[in-house]
Amino acid sequence: MSTLSSGRILFGTFELDLSTGELQSIEAPHPNNKIILREQVFQVLRMLLERDGKIVTREEIKGRLWPDDTVVGFDHSINATINALRRALGDSADDPRYIETLSRRGYRLIPTLECRELTPGTAFGKDPDQREPSAAEMRENTARVERQMNPHSWKAAVLLASVVILAGAGYISWQHFRAPGPPVPGKIMLAVLPFENLTGDPNKEYLADGLTEETISQLGQLNPEQLGVIARTSVMGYKHKDERLDQIGRDLSVQYVLENSLRESGDHLRLTTQLIQVKDQSHLWSHDYDYPAKDILKVEDDVAKAVAREIRLRLTSQQQAELAQSDPVNSEAFDAYLQGHYYFERDSKKDTAMAAKYFERATQFDPSYALAWAGLSRVRLWQVNIGLLPAEEGHRLAREAVERALTLNPNLAQAHAQMARIKEQVDFDWVGADASCQRAVALDPGNPEVVGTAALPAAILGRFDEALQLRRRAVDLDPLNADSWELLAETEFSMGHLDEAAADSKKALELNPDVVASHSVLSEIYVMQGRPRDALPEIELVRYETTRAFLYAIAYYALGRKKESDAALSKLITKYHASMAYPIAQVYAVRNQSNEAFEWLDRAHAQRDTGLIRTKVDPLLKNLHSDPRFAAFLKKLNLPN
Repeated sequence: MSTLSSGRILFGTFELDLSTGELQSIEAPHPNNKIILREQVFQVLRMLLERDGKIVTREEIKGRLWPDDTVVGFDHSINATINALRRALGDSADDPRYIETLSRRGYRLIPTLECRELTPGTAFGKDPDQREPSAAEMRENTARVERQMNPHSWKAAVLLASVVILAGAGYISWQHFRAPGPPVPGKIMLAVLPFENLTGDPNKEYLADGLTEETISQLGQLNPEQLGVIARTSVMGYKHKDERLDQIGRDLSVQYVLENSLRESGDHLRLTTQLIQVKDQSHLWSHDYDYPAKDILKVEDDVAKAVAREIRLRLTSQQQAELAQSDPVNSEAFDAYLQGHYYFERDSKKDTAMAAKYFERATQFDPSYALAWAGLSRVRLWQVNIGLLPAEEGHRLAREAVERALTLNPNLAQAHAQMARIKEQVDFDWVGADASCQRAVALDPGNPEVVGTAALPAAILGRFDEALQLRRRAVDLDPLNADSWELLAETEFSMGHLDEAAADSKKALELNPDVVASHSVLSEIYVMQGRPRDALPEIELVRYETTRAFLYAIAYYALGRKKESDAALSKLITKYHASMAYPIAQVYAVRNQSNEAFEWLDRAHAQRDTGLIRTKVDPLLKNLHSDPRFAAFLKKLNLPN
């Protein structure tokens, strides 16, 4: 691959300055409209320009950006870099004007190039003395650019990825010396960047992550009509990264960023926090403060008040009263809760068991801690779903825990959302689940998980437009969360919006190639679109053998390869009949074998298979809809016909 010399390159409606890494639209040139690309994005754009319409493979990108395997998770990092470049160009993967994706091969540039002001003695891509930079030179060049962009080097980078929690007395005294700004019109969007663990103790990582989550939750409940707070999943991608604030602003569509850091000294937490306006990167306020570890929840309230004042939110009298109250949670219970949340997010069987241990410990330290009981209920239900607890025992424990949470705090949104899950998966009580979801959303409308949970009962009860709106709201609140896009795709698939569902499944995979369900959903979409051949390569990428067997059974049948479909179905029944009754029923429904389909639906009902919650809106069961037994089965599930 030849290397570009210095100068400016025109492509499409953009001009790239190779010496500064600045990108600018030539349709509306203005000094303030220039975008300085971060180094990895700049290097990928250079590679595409150097190839001038020829393919750049993912392996070549990996070799250029990480020549010595200095990072892990290359697929995710490459996808994130390509996405950042597309955003800078205003491009789309679905309708590309600049960067074309060639599935499982790489990328290429679409527009033709024009060079300006090249260095004397060189020509674009034709200098025989030009050589590829060595790995050492690449690292030094990258470090030089980062130092130019941030004179505080790596220490500032750590702070940039930091946290949130403080302001309190320091902010109040500072406020006396600063004239308030004018009210901000319209809805304000805020990103709370991840707490960076600067304690020197890697075992405190759970505390940093937990404080990020808790602070987002506090701020998200202030005034959701005026303030939208980006969810945890979308901001955690910036952890340990020195991302420019203007890029974060574009990535997340936010006007403000809250940066913080966490240090520990004895039984005190030392916190640094600052609120930054993205458009001019001005610091609206910042403060250093020490708090006793036991007062952590009070600090969160102080930050919420400070941010509300600074960005001119109008709090209701009830919200002001709630913020004025201190939460009397035992500090050991809070610490155990954060550890439980940390392990639950990691999502393996071992981590799930650890999460249950810590949530239970939190309830023992403080039996009145409603949030810990809600967390314990959630992990118990999940232990049933992944086979760590017998269904009867796990469902009983989950119900007891969430009922305890609601008794302690009837206004806890997470508890109402968890009760909705139990009503759906255990009781098949859709009206009750919908009521619980509505209550949860009313209490915490800025929480994307709560908002997304409400989509399923809305769809089941026939409110499809509302279900779609809820899923889209969840994406808006958590735009870099691949799971949010995948769940939106599932809802669109259930509603028959196949093209939109396919596009959003691909979006999920762009954000995270390891999203478990997206390849499965794409496979099903292709089968329903009459494109079963396109489903086969997607099925190959599905992680779990059980799911692959199910998908092969329906794809091969659609291709007319009945023997191969029979073999996949036989494997599914022989090896997984105890846990895959609902997918087996789906296969039989697709194959127009209605007697067998209803037999396996009854088995799924006896097993309390969680897949049954999809029965009414599952496109794969459409061949059963005209059979009177389908209406009878919906009634058995308490589903309206």
